[in-house]
Amino acid sequence: MPCTTILVGKNASYDGSTIIARNDDGPFDTKKVVVMKPDKQPKKYKSVISHVTVDLPEKALQYTYCPTVGQKDGIWPACGINEANVAMTATETITTNPRVTAADPYVSLKPKKGREKEVPGGIGEEDLVVLVLPYIRTAREGVLRMGALLKQYGTYEANGMAFSDENEIWWLETIGGHHYIARRVPDDQVVIMPNQFGLDNFDFDDAYGEGKDHLCSPDLKAFVEENHLDLTIEGGFNPRLAFGSHSDSDHIYNTPRAWYMARYFLPTSFLWDGEDADFTPESDDIPWSFVPERRVTVEDVRYVLGSHYQGTPYDPYDNRAPLKGKYRSIGVPNSDVCGILQIRGYMPDALKGVEWISLGGSAFTACFPVYAQVDELPRYLSATTETLSTDYLYWQSRLIAALTDAHYFTALIFDERYTNTVISKGRELLLEYDRKYQADPDPKLLTEANKKITDMVKAESDKVLERVLKNAGDHMKNRYHRGDN
Repeated sequence: MPCTTILVGKNASYDGSTIIARNDDGPFDTKKVVVMKPDKQPKKYKSVISHVTVDLPEKALQYTYCPTVGQKDGIWPACGINEANVAMTATETITTNPRVTAADPYVSLKPKKGREKEVPGGIGEEDLVVLVLPYIRTAREGVLRMGALLKQYGTYEANGMAFSDENEIWWLETIGGHHYIARRVPDDQVVIMPNQFGLDNFDFDDAYGEGKDHLCSPDLKAFVEENHLDLTIEGGFNPRLAFGSHSDSDHIYNTPRAWYMARYFLPTSFLWDGEDADFTPESDDIPWSFVPERRVTVEDVRYVLGSHYQGTPYDPYDNRAPLKGKYRSIGVPNSDVCGILQIRGYMPDALKGVEWISLGGSAFTACFPVYAQVDELPRYLSATTETLSTDYLYWQSRLIAALTDAHYFTALIFDERYTNTVISKGRELLLEYDRKYQADPDPKLLTEANKKITDMVKAESDKVLERVLKNAGDHMKNRYHRGDN
């Protein structure tokens, strides 16, 4: 799926928390946010797409996830936080090259043909959160479990994924059908990932030694050497050159997003525009990670994941922009879920995991927090129907975004006030219930907080939907102003 990821190390964030975030972009899948209880987690999992069957461990942790409502094409759980306060987002579809897929082909489903039996494929984005998140207690364990699953079952696609706990963030990218490479995000750095292989340096000595900051398939170095994949001329090993791509389509679809994200977090460190720019939207060497110029907030992450090249010649909404629409925006209408997963190490266990949620698009939708350590989430998030209903956030968000987009110049003011109000009031309620719980650690308070937050979001969404709908009616093509008010 076409997605965008941002990772923020604990010393780069505003409050010392780890933050992993991703736009889960897809084919306008209807989404909900629910809690999976251990007794409901399957013991045997079968993929809808690849038909592979995976035996799962007996003991599972409770976790949140964001499945597709109908599930005719599978669960597609997107992201979540488990009861050990470990977060996972999966996956960022990435690129590769023919040298890699020839050396380690994808494991694709081979349907029954004549007398030949069906041969199941490997695992993929449809499956990964369900197969990994309930069974890990640290981010590092997430990498190791994912690596073991890849070795045993293989995958039918190229994917990147993030794992976080209160101390660490790890980023993993698949290589061919069975291999992987992973790095710990430096605590003081931010990672930016469009749909392209990202890692730009790697230390095999650490990976095969202490494994402090680097992990990989046990045979990865031999795999690289045997298949002549290392394209680095001088010094070190650049995985992006070995395993990734730098195609013409990357320069329209992927690298411009990396350019805009890096430009936001490093506005004065480099020259981003003009003939003498250090990096352009089509540069192949934009860093995977970097130290930002200031500490990064949830609001920063949400803004970037909803962005569309504001302030550049590429903004599709700017009629004066000479190159508007040339590049693929970050905030696109088919962002079914934007999940910003925050693990606050300075809080009691019950308060550590917070999910900042947007559903149904990302450029014009509201973002707000919910506590993850609860037994159920409010129906506004968890009971989404496949048919349109304004009783649920997903459908309200879709309507608000579509009406704002269609009448951008007249509706944007209503949407801006709405999104600012929701995130501000959401943070206010989060602070209120942080204090209440620390004074009286009753788990019911967290359920109460989530209900208050979503009731607020519903009320604000009702108001703005009415406003943008009226605005759209006032600007219909057949509107006539002589005595028809």
